[in-house]
Order: sequence, then C-alpha cells, then structure tokens
Amino acid sequence: MQTKQQIQTLLAAGGLAPNTRLGQHFLIDLNLMRLLLDSAQITKNDVVLEVGCGTGSLTCELAERAGAVIAVELDTNLAPIAQQQLEGYNNVKVFNTDILATKNKLNPEVMDALDACRRKCAGRLLLVSNLPYSVASAVMINLVTAPAAADAMYVTVQKEVAQRMTAKPGIHEYGALSIILTAAGDIKTLRILKPTVFWPQPQVDSAMVSFARREDKFRSIDDVRIFSRVINLFMQHRRKMLKACTKFAAGDLKDVTDWLDIFARCDIEPTNRPEQLAPQDFVNIANLCAKKLT
Repeated sequence: MQTKQQIQTLLAAGGLAPNTRLGQHFLIDLNLMRLLLDSAQITKNDVVLEVGCGTGSLTCELAERAGAVIAVELDTNLAPIAQQQLEGYNNVKVFNTDILATKNKLNPEVMDALDACRRKCAGRLLLVSNLPYSVASAVMINLVTAPAAADAMYVTVQKEVAQRMTAKPGIHEYGALSIILTAAGDIKTLRILKPTVFWPQPQVDSAMVSFARREDKFRSIDDVRIFSRVINLFMQHRRKMLKACTKFAAGDLKDVTDWLDIFARCDIEPTNRPEQLAPQDFVNIANLCAKKLT
C-alpha cells in the first residue's frame, strides 16, 4: 500500500497530477484500506476485480491475498505506473481501458479475463475498489445482473452513492441500484469517510459499503434480464401510477398485455407509484412477466 508521499512521488516522476475530472481521489489512510481488505476476507481461491486501480496501491495488497486480480484503469498515464508497481506479481493483469462497453454492458475483454481466471480459481468473484464516481452505479448493477454475477462487493464510493445503495422505498435516493442490490443480497455501510482520508480531498463525504449476494434471494429471480427491464420501465416513471407506466413498455415487455392481472396476482394496487414498491414487489412482477414471455 502506498502513502500519500509515495503516490505524489510516483506522479511527480511522470510530471503528472491527479485528474479530478476522472474522479481521481486516492485513498491515503492505510488503516481504512486495511479495513476494506479485511472485510472482504479474500483468499487464494478468490478472483478480484478492481476498477480504477490508479497507481496500484490497493492492487499490490489484493495480489498478495487473492488467487487472481483483474485491475482496470482508464487513465493512460496511471495504468503504466500501476503496471510497473505490480512487476513480480504473476497473478495480476492490468487493463488500460474503460470498464464499461456501454451503460448496460461491462467491457467484454475484461469479462473474458475474469471468466478465464474463474476457471482456474474455484472461489468467489469479488469487486474490491475505490470506485470512480462516474461509473460506480453502472459497474455494480452490471456485476449483479451479469451472467457471471459477483459474489460480493467491497467498495469505497461517494456517500451519495452509498445512500442510493441502501435506500428504502419512498425516499428520493431509492432507485434501480438499491432495488437490485436489496433483491439479490445484503448491503451494509461499513464506515463513513471524511474528505481528509483522500488526496486530493473531494468536496463530499464518502463511504465504505459491502454487498454480499444471497443465493436464496438471487435464485428467486427467475430471469435477471427481465427483472432489470421491469425496474427500468417503472422507475423511469417513478411518480406515475403503475398502470400509466405500462404504456411505455418496450422490447420484450411490449408483449405483456395483462398488466392489471399481474398487479392483482402480486397484491399490488395499480394506482400505486413505482417508488412505493419494495424490491420484492419488482421481483414478483418480473417473475410473472418472465412466465408470460416464455
């Protein structure tokens, strides 16, 4: 793990400075970094994905603990620094690329690398990252709904994202992120972080959050793809009545014609608003849609 001075020295050697436009705020409190790592309980059987590896500070420790590490860094200046810091580790691969192919799809090259690692390591797939704000929600949603879903995530995110991860129905922060995470597993805020534990200091608080997938919850979702589409259909119109939202159905969901019957079978009033529904309500609606579309 790298101290603030070590990170500054690495950047200065290349004539570089943190690019805050890319969300580059380096976690420099080593005790907090250890908390994140210890919470993940990483073993040599596990495969770890790190998004936004920066200068490789966290990556080196992940390499010591995990069976394999896939590190992703968008910045073309930082990726070579991380690669250099990781020389000697044969269980790490650094990708200088965007983790997202699109908002709704993770980078295929990275996913292929994770799949290859998982064929060699029989343990869990973990996301352990100081996540860049701009991609945090999309990365987590895609990792939960991907065919090879992550078993757990231990991340540092802006406090606003943490609030959206843990939000309950009826409040402003409640949305697709909290619905998907709650429906698939258990979420816990580990620690609220002040700006002073980062360099350069962000203008907002951050948080460490854990997500652990629960097989009983995850298996109760019949078709994750349909589940995601149902959430998007209704939460894009979160303040409309449910029955009004259905006219915006597209793709597969356009073939669902008996929405009122679905609501009745789920014991949901069609005059309710999507923001009032619990995650399990979305699972129930999606499962009935999936049955009707098969």
